Amino acid sequence: MKIALTYDLKEDYLALGFSSEQAAEFDKQETIDAIADAITCLGHQVERIGNLRQLIAALSQNRSWDLVFNIAESMYGFGREATIPCILEAFKIPYTFSDPLVLAIGLHKGMTKRLARDLGVPTAEFEVVNSCDELRNISLPYPVFVKPVAEGTSKGIGDKSIVHSDAELLSSCSEILEKFSQPVLVESYLSGREFTVGMIGTRNEAKVLGIMEVRFKNRSPDSIYGSKTKENYLSKVEYTLLKEERLFAKISKISLDVWRGLGCRDAGRVDIKLNAQGDPMFMEINPLAGLHPVDSDLVILCGLLNISYHQLIKMILDSAKQRVML
Repeated sequence: MKIALTYDLKEDYLALGFSSEQAAEFDKQETIDAIADAITCLGHQVERIGNLRQLIAALSQNRSWDLVFNIAESMYGFGREATIPCILEAFKIPYTFSDPLVLAIGLHKGMTKRLARDLGVPTAEFEVVNSCDELRNISLPYPVFVKPVAEGTSKGIGDKSIVHSDAELLSSCSEILEKFSQPVLVESYLSGREFTVGMIGTRNEAKVLGIMEVRFKNRSPDSIYGSKTKENYLSKVEYTLLKEERLFAKISKISLDVWRGLGCRDAGRVDIKLNAQGDPMFMEINPLAGLHPVDSDLVILCGLLNISYHQLIKMILDSAKQRVML
């Protein structure tokens, strides 16, 4: 097959003057190289396209492909991850991963939790705050957890995310509203163990690859798996496979229910955390999970399962090919 690769290269945006935080979700060159190498080793021809503008330029030249391997996050708005899939659908070009609707919903954590709740999936109580004036309507007991409603790579999550008082809530929400120009998700704080679930496949073919626990090496009551922790994960956390059968079954059911219920495709992640009673609760879904060959959670999980990077890429391609009947 002739496969195009669409992506946002971090160094391109840094060269244009965007900050490191603004470009945090974008991919490093080694990710692009690793995916291209894996696709080539699987016997396919790869054409590196790049970002949204570069895709539009390629389409204007009437270039065509059998499939697009899309990992582009794009830059602006709640629908940013959906922009390239929208264009590809308009041109009737098949692509990997979820469709525009799922990507837009998945990015908005409040919308995702509302739909998860409607599906009967357990999730922490929450409110979406559009302005500080709305804080007076929040009746959730402290502590609560606050974060931007539509950011990835744990942007906006840090030391001020766990809130214990009205004053702290006002301070944290004000900072997020000003810095990210988007609503704030305020949810009951989950104090238990944290897991990420690797998902592969679509609809009835979807399955749980494995469940990885994120354990802090020096855990405190306020330990947060945020952007600073992820940047220094080798010294901060350790990852282990979950082998407790009953808990594995509960987390798997939640993950499959939300994955299938939202209509996610091919591969991604579901994040789960236990509440104080030890019950697993859905946190968020990542239908466009990072694929850095070393540092991304899904890849780390596959490593623990003895699944090679090339095998992971093959599973993604096989799911997409089966779905679009290539």
